[in-house]
Amino acid sequence: MVIFLTFIILVTVTVIDKNRWSILLKKKLSDWFLDTVGLLFQGIIIPVLQYTIVFKFYQYFLPHYQGSLNCHPLVGFCLSFICVDYLYYWNHRLLHSSWLWKLHQVHHTVTDMDVFGTSRNTLWTSFLIIYLWIHPLFIYLLDNPTGYIFGASLTSALDLWRHSVFSPSGESWLFRCLSPWLILPQDHGWHHAASDIQVNFGGNWKIWDRLHQTYWKSSAVPEKLGIEVTWKLSQKLLLF
Repeated sequence: MVIFLTFIILVTVTVIDKNRWSILLKKKLSDWFLDTVGLLFQGIIIPVLQYTIVFKFYQYFLPHYQGSLNCHPLVGFCLSFICVDYLYYWNHRLLHSSWLWKLHQVHHTVTDMDVFGTSRNTLWTSFLIIYLWIHPLFIYLLDNPTGYIFGASLTSALDLWRHSVFSPSGESWLFRCLSPWLILPQDHGWHHAASDIQVNFGGNWKIWDRLHQTYWKSSAVPEKLGIEVTWKLSQKLLLF
């Protein structure tokens, strides 16, 4: 519900903004197709796989461990929103390695940050993102996974927001409160910069980038976003 509500709000704000609407009208049909397929795949297919095949996998191979982790929902939330976020940081850096960049580079063809491009990716990339495997595992292991699920949902909602242009202004109290801690849209915008400076890999928290010296600080967004990939549409989706 948190994810869907965030998506609806961001789409609504995008559509009613005249400048954003004019930019959307100029988007290529092929990009719309990639974005729509990506959102449907990430928003429907992946959750179905998580709670059917992957969850059943753990039930089959770990039959005696279901509900074996007894902890407060707040601990489950921190596990999801903080600990898994650190694992995602390294997962994301691995996707930028020479081994996996071919799979992930389609995501970086986004030339304008908007919520619709959040899940633009080669479809196979979804199987290499840690969330597919680790969320069902902890939901299976935790005796009360509500806190964990909320943390995972909030992470997904923030991911939608990170890919939008709706960030608090640098002079606002909200910016001053959030900027020291959370990856904001302008931070993630630098990750998508055309200059390919390899920064701001974090999902929720800036601390991981600061800790590993991959953080780029700026209150503005880069002048140019996205890389050019001269592949056919089928290659961008399936690599062939």
